[in-house]
Amino acid sequence: MGVLDGIGAYFILLYRSVAKPEKYSMYWREILRQMNDIGVGSFGIIAIVAVFIGAVTAVQFSIKLLAIGTIPMWWMGGIVRDSTVLELAPTISALLLAGKVGSNIASELGTMRISEQIDAMEIMGVNTRSYLIMPKIIGSMVIVPPLVITAMFLGIIGGLYAGTWGGFFTQEEYIRGLQDQFNPYYLTVLMIKSVVFGFLIASISCYKGYNVKGGALELGTASTDAVVMSSIAIIISNFIIAFVLL
Repeated sequence: MGVLDGIGAYFILLYRSVAKPEKYSMYWREILRQMNDIGVGSFGIIAIVAVFIGAVTAVQFSIKLLAIGTIPMWWMGGIVRDSTVLELAPTISALLLAGKVGSNIASELGTMRISEQIDAMEIMGVNTRSYLIMPKIIGSMVIVPPLVITAMFLGIIGGLYAGTWGGFFTQEEYIRGLQDQFNPYYLTVLMIKSVVFGFLIASISCYKGYNVKGGALELGTASTDAVVMSSIAIIISNFIIAFVLL
């Protein structure tokens, strides 16, 4: 399948996935299950990475500012804040989720496809595109923003403790930098990025898993492709959102 054919099949799958569900309660339970699997299952790795990303950002920038010597160290609060809010929290979190959640979604749907579970559901009259794909996309779009917000706070806290423990700045200086010239619009950009990233991770992974043909080898390839394509889509959409909104 060519690139254009793949893109067309992807959008056709999304279109057929938004069909009106027959039982909203059934879809609601599935959405909650997806939110739990994505959110609870990914919180630990998101938290650990966010703390240390914020810490290393504070340490590296502090070393550079100290080398210059003429820049006040309270600037570090603003530097860590803006870099975490605009780039590190949404992008790094999304890439981690693409690797963890994206591969799981593709493997789950791919296993159902090659074991003919999806075919059996279609014979019973179930709209498998709507039932299997839509809850995953909605659940991802709902739960990814809270994960990104958590990563933002933990990254800022990680920068605070790394800088103070390293003696680069005091807590008062860091907090002053956090409060200096804060632009609330950056939070809007963060939320837009997190929703878009959540959509891309779930939809691309569903597309790759749902259309698996073959056996275990093809399933592994689809899972890998889901991670790679989701990561590329995240990077490209990150640039587009930043270019348009900032």
